[in-house]
Amino acid sequence: MLAVLLLGWAVLQGGRFILSPLLPAIIDDLSLTSATAGLALTAFQAVYAVAQYPSGRLSDEWSRATLIVPGLAILAVGFLAIGAAPTYLAFVAGAILLGVGKGVYVTPSRALLSDLFVERRGRALGIYTAGTDIGGLVAAGVAALVLATTLPIVGLPAGVRAALEAADWRSPFLPIAGLLALATLLYVWWNREPYRTGPASLEFRATVRRLATTREQREVLAAYALFYFMIGGWINFLPTYLTHAKGLPEALASAGFALIFLTGIGTKPVAGWLADRFSRRGVSVAGLLLATVSMGGVVLLSSVPALAACVVALALGYKTQFPVVDAILLDAAPDANVGGDLGAARALFLGVGSLGPAYVGIVASVASYEVAFAGLGVCLLVAAGIIGHQHHRRRSTARPVAGD
Repeated sequence: MLAVLLLGWAVLQGGRFILSPLLPAIIDDLSLTSATAGLALTAFQAVYAVAQYPSGRLSDEWSRATLIVPGLAILAVGFLAIGAAPTYLAFVAGAILLGVGKGVYVTPSRALLSDLFVERRGRALGIYTAGTDIGGLVAAGVAALVLATTLPIVGLPAGVRAALEAADWRSPFLPIAGLLALATLLYVWWNREPYRTGPASLEFRATVRRLATTREQREVLAAYALFYFMIGGWINFLPTYLTHAKGLPEALASAGFALIFLTGIGTKPVAGWLADRFSRRGVSVAGLLLATVSMGGVVLLSSVPALAACVVALALGYKTQFPVVDAILLDAAPDANVGGDLGAARALFLGVGSLGPAYVGIVASVASYEVAFAGLGVCLLVAAGIIGHQHHRRRSTARPVAGD
């Protein structure tokens, strides 16, 4: 089940990340503007964030399988719709379908891993979330092939060369949909959960009240909301920042972007293992502080080797957080509302994170990218302070245990 959920997550993330490098070609083909294309992606992100809570809560009330299967199916249809879109409205409809499908799939799949891997929860989540980086690397390679078809392609069999030369921005989406269909079939084959539907109560107020009742929970939500805000600004603007602010060629900026995903593939499983073996909050603080220092290096340094080292170190620090955040939230959730609590928290994180790109864009336009990225570093530092204070408080009041 871990393997098939990882397959689904890696493929959908690869499909999501491939949209960014293909966007100029999509804009030209569908006669869009940057603003209208941005609105379509905003619609995707908004629907994805909103779907987190109801999907998680319904997976508690019914079963994980009842949400995971339709989530994968909707994603496959969404990517088919994107690839076949003849007009802007059809493209927006495909983007909305992707948001619905991803929102329906993500929280129940994480909750299922929490059910299956109680003692090794951090490691399982680390392997699962590494799918983001696997998908990102594959997406970068596929996009490079698609966008390079105007260049001479030598050393390949004639049939392969002809297929590559005939490829356009629509070409990757049918294989992506096919892989998601395969993941759906494998999940159905291996699943042993019943498929249940019926009356269900979302209990949104009760969930929010429970998440915000204790000081510790409020601190966790505030700290990781700041973290996701930083991610929203950093991941969307890093190539532009390296090109415009640091003067790097586009090829080097793209390579720097790929370094993030390459680093994450190994970092997340190791971070999950460490979070199971030692204190989750201690691992989180170490990663946040490393990311803070590295962000300072990205802002202050200019040489290519130094920037590459800082990007890798920053990726090490912030990629550590993803399995740890999920594990901390799942540890605190009651058994009857694991999906609901995780979904509500993720909806908050993703909602705040969606403001990150707007912050960087506005600050960069009125001041500079350096000022904007320095502000993201402050967010990391504040988050590290909050979680570090929690870690110290726990150690001083009780004997720490693994995962505490």
